[in-house]
Amino acid sequence: QVQLVESGGGLVQAGGSLRPSCAASGRTFSNYAMGWFRQAPGKEHEFVASIDDSGRGTAYASYVQGRFTISRDNAKNTVYLQMNSLKPEDTAVYYCAARNEKTITTLRRLYVYWGQGTQVTVSS
Repeated sequence: QVQLVESGGGLVQAGGSLRPSCAASGRTFSNYAMGWFRQAPGKEHEFVASIDDSGRGTAYASYVQGRFTISRDNAKNTVYLQMNSLKPEDTAVYYCAARNEKTITTLRRLYVYWGQGTQVTVSS
């Protein structure tokens, strides 16, 4: 089992930045690819970013490409999502997820472990 706890969400004005983090406990964190997803009110979960076990491989959704950066610190069992140039449409609950593979994927169904989420609200 892997337990994931997100933190670092909040309220920010459009154009601002936030850096949510996700702390993992349980099995060896460095064996897992990690991802961030989000869900806005009334909408489906959508992929945001993914990172492989080493941290060298990443993938981003087109709507965050160039504004968001996913990274990880395997020594601290933590994955981060640096969010810059935030827009009101980025408002959502952001979820951290882990999968039992080392490679990245954008597919929600391939992630096994999920955190409880952290709220990000961007005001206009």
